Amino acid sequence: MLRAFPTAVIENLQPLIDGGRYPVKRAVGQDLVVEADIFKDGHDVVAAILKWRVLGKRRWQETPMVHIDNDRWRGVCTLYQSVTYEYTVEAWADVFRGWQREFTAKFEAGVSDLIAETLEGAALLEAAAKRAKVSADALRLRELSEMLRTGDNAQINNIAHLGELEVLMATYPDRSSATQYAPAAQVIVDRPAAQFTAWYEFFPRSAQGRRGRGSTFRDCLPRVDDAKAMGFDVIYFPPIHPIGHTNRKGRNNAIVAKRGDPGVPWAIGSEAGGHKAVEPSLGTLEDFDWLQREVRKRGMEIALDFALNCSPDHPYVREHPEWFYKRPDGSIKFAENPPKKYEDIYPLNFRCENWPALWAEMVSVVLFWAERGVRIFRVDNPHTKPVAFWEYLIGQVHDRYPDVIFLSEAFTKPKMMKVLAKAGFSQSYTYFTWRNSKQELTEYLTELTQTEMREYFRGNLWPNTPDILPFVLQDGGRPAFMIRIVLAATMSTLYGIYSGYELCENEALPGREEYLDSEKYQFKERDWNAPGNIKGWITRLNQIRRENRALQLYDNLRFYHAENDAPQTTLLCRCSDRSIRFNGRRNLSGA
Repeated sequence: MLRAFPTAVIENLQPLIDGGRYPVKRAVGQDLVVEADIFKDGHDVVAAILKWRVLGKRRWQETPMVHIDNDRWRGVCTLYQSVTYEYTVEAWADVFRGWQREFTAKFEAGVSDLIAETLEGAALLEAAAKRAKVSADALRLRELSEMLRTGDNAQINNIAHLGELEVLMATYPDRSSATQYAPAAQVIVDRPAAQFTAWYEFFPRSAQGRRGRGSTFRDCLPRVDDAKAMGFDVIYFPPIHPIGHTNRKGRNNAIVAKRGDPGVPWAIGSEAGGHKAVEPSLGTLEDFDWLQREVRKRGMEIALDFALNCSPDHPYVREHPEWFYKRPDGSIKFAENPPKKYEDIYPLNFRCENWPALWAEMVSVVLFWAERGVRIFRVDNPHTKPVAFWEYLIGQVHDRYPDVIFLSEAFTKPKMMKVLAKAGFSQSYTYFTWRNSKQELTEYLTELTQTEMREYFRGNLWPNTPDILPFVLQDGGRPAFMIRIVLAATMSTLYGIYSGYELCENEALPGREEYLDSEKYQFKERDWNAPGNIKGWITRLNQIRRENRALQLYDNLRFYHAENDAPQTTLLCRCSDRSIRFNGRRNLSGA
């Protein structure tokens, strides 16, 4: 026999990602705005609340929802802990407000016999008095109930609309037949750096900008201080692990390296160790710890590259050959991305027979660096590994260190980029690097910030990377560098540059979006204060970002019509709660 049934209909809950399969994302201190369609049969008045709690806890927090229009309701809560919450909506028939409305309608219609209605109202107040948790409230409800019983119709109508009574009845409603939306949805609340940061990438081995000779961790502070002076708060290092010797690449990706060529940092592993070691030429783990402490003293932090590649010399090759892809003859396959070949890298097979051990080892790598204080990881090519693996790894890491931030470096199909963000990545690379026209920028950034993507996908905009020197920078020179960084820094709360950008470096391999004499294969010689640099421009831009709250909110980007179709005339604004604080036509050199 049916013992209970829903008394209200709650549907079309938003935000809700894939029916609740994935959580939405917020940062500490941000609001979660929840809407739902809520209604019931008949003419009863409906009441609804938004409920939320830390996942795994028993006690719910609650706030009233307000009716918007056409049975659409909205509730807002603010999330202050860097944890995972669950949230839901509860609704019920508000019997008191229904009685209040009915009594007033009859009174104003001139009905004189309202004895039954009066007794009904008095009973509602007495029942609320029994539910009251504060004795003074219970006493007052009983007093008002008695006033209803003894008053005339006009007095009763006035009492029914007392603000005091309405508050008391809203505080102690009868929710015995309430309907709750199930299952509850979830929201991951990250620390603020997941929402608002400016990244600066440099190779520690080229920190001093010397030709033919590398730098160490202990040589990196001047580069860190320069990045801080420009207003960056995250220092991102390409892999710092030992670099393999077998099939080491030479300058400009030459298949054969010459004596003294340092190799590609992404070819990880040598006799010095693997992913839990550092390249000896950079120093020791203790040197890295020292550098990290110095960076944190400056109010910044280091992001490490988590590249799941192995050189043929990596200890895993000897200890766990079953973790790699094999050719028919039993030899291990090197990585390929036609027409590119990576003879110095063996990719790991995350679907190998012994995958549980491999997955657990990858988690241990992240935990190793997290235990040393690293809390940001830029993940190399996550789209080439199973999505289930990332759900597992990120979940395991967050169980120990919920403040860890993961940046997805997935320049791939849109749906894969989206599902990686849903699976747990805090931030994501984007197609901004190749969106140049006014229409492209408008359509793409609107998709990122104004559609459902804004609930789970935080776009980190990069005008360049060590792998990508886009044609717009090759052809546009210094003005293009200035324009692109303004667009990156104002169209998202997250952006980054690869070092050399401030020097407007744009020498490329002919016909390709790749750097000539790429730092990936050699030590890079630089004059960090070379004439024509745009360090002052970048500094002012980051200052504006820090001073304007509107530029620290991700989903408030709006585009407005401008007659000129040139991308640099794109008119955008970011609105704070009070006013428009910035637009794309503002002079960065002005106050």
